[in-house]
Amino acid sequence: MVKVDGYEVPEGLYYSKDFEWLKIEGDKVRVGITDYAQKQLREIVYAELPSPGTTTKQNEPYGTVESVKAVSDLVAPVSGTIEEVNTEVQSKPELLNEDPYGKGWLLVINPSNLQAELKNLMDFNAAIEWHKSLIKEGK
Repeated sequence: MVKVDGYEVPEGLYYSKDFEWLKIEGDKVRVGITDYAQKQLREIVYAELPSPGTTTKQNEPYGTVESVKAVSDLVAPVSGTIEEVNTEVQSKPELLNEDPYGKGWLLVINPSNLQAELKNLMDFNAAIEWHKSLIKEGK
């Protein structure tokens, strides 16, 4: 794990410019929001997630997170069928702030076109550079 100006960027994940991470687990992927996203949102008070069996399309919204500051769309990093939803996050949304890369995961997706869609995501090194540019721009 690397910290970029206080924001955690774990290795072994892919990242979207919609502030989500993706971890490949066999033929499935686990998805969540980044440390940067949860710190920008501050105190997350609600997460609206879809039901298992719902399909996602890369770069399209699938749910929302609400903080004391704003309501933000959750945007799918890959297309596929949702296999599992972290219901604990729905009852305890503070998990997104406390452990965004662990207990605060959002979905497990069975991807429909993973290899092609990974090209649209950032690997670890690209994500570090992207975080540096966000901080530099003051976003």
